[in-house]
Amino acid sequence: LNYSSLSRPEALKMTTRFIAFGMLFGFVLSRVDATSFDAIHGMFRLTDLHLVGVIGVAIAVAAVGFLLFKRAQLPTAKVIKPKPMKPGVIVGGLMFGAGWALTGTCPGTALAQLGEGTLAGGVTILGILMGAYLQNRLRARKPRASSGASVSVGPQLSAT
Repeated sequence: LNYSSLSRPEALKMTTRFIAFGMLFGFVLSRVDATSFDAIHGMFRLTDLHLVGVIGVAIAVAAVGFLLFKRAQLPTAKVIKPKPMKPGVIVGGLMFGAGWALTGTCPGTALAQLGEGTLAGGVTILGILMGAYLQNRLRARKPRASSGASVSVGPQLSAT
């Protein structure tokens, strides 16, 4: 969505819709107990699988939604293309899962927990922000090759 192409009233209307949808989403997360540390721990310990069912329903609803958008050929429908697997995906996935299990929340439910007024949600969001900041700082230090740039492959050699 390109906000710069919208008039001010259209952008305000769209923003209001996004906020309303976010509030509804947070309410639903809270109602299905997805913000409960005990429910999330139960899911990871395989002692309470109701959240697995909630996640399954969410995946099914999203799949149907993508199918309907694709069939209607709406301009907002995006084609989801497979991306190449990178080693960082595995490490990142393991870290995400470990953080989810330890804190009892993921980024979406952390916002819902914050809306509920729980300290755990605020602390988790602070940790997410600190981790994102640290990752960005580390990435800025790491030299990256861009297309067309010269890349050093040895003390005396270079490749273009």
